[in-house]
Amino acid sequence: MRLSRRLRHQRVDESLSPTEMSVLGTLARCGSATPGELARKEHVQPPSMTRIVAMLEGKGLVRREPHPEDRRQVVVSQTEQAEAMLAESRRKRNVWLAQLAEGLTDEEWATLRDAAPVLEKLAHL
Repeated sequence: MRLSRRLRHQRVDESLSPTEMSVLGTLARCGSATPGELARKEHVQPPSMTRIVAMLEGKGLVRREPHPEDRRQVVVSQTEQAEAMLAESRRKRNVWLAQLAEGLTDEEWATLRDAAPVLEKLAHL
């Protein structure tokens, strides 16, 4: 938890909430989605996701487009501005983590390599 909290402070845009950053990350990883799909992936209620999408759209980070098959729905996708912000945040976190990692021993690195697949699995459950 402490590492996660410290990583959150390494982002580029401090005006975004952790939930808003998470939604942008989901769009970056999974591609465009309906607000309902985003709500399921983010484990929030659909009305909450509608508000989050509206805030992100107001900041120019996502765009809504008509659903190609169901005109009653919209598809949300990230903008180039969001893509650039996420890339810069990722770069900043990587630099910070690399500086921390310089102090690890070879044994600690081996432990991290062994744990990585398990951590990856837990992150996607």
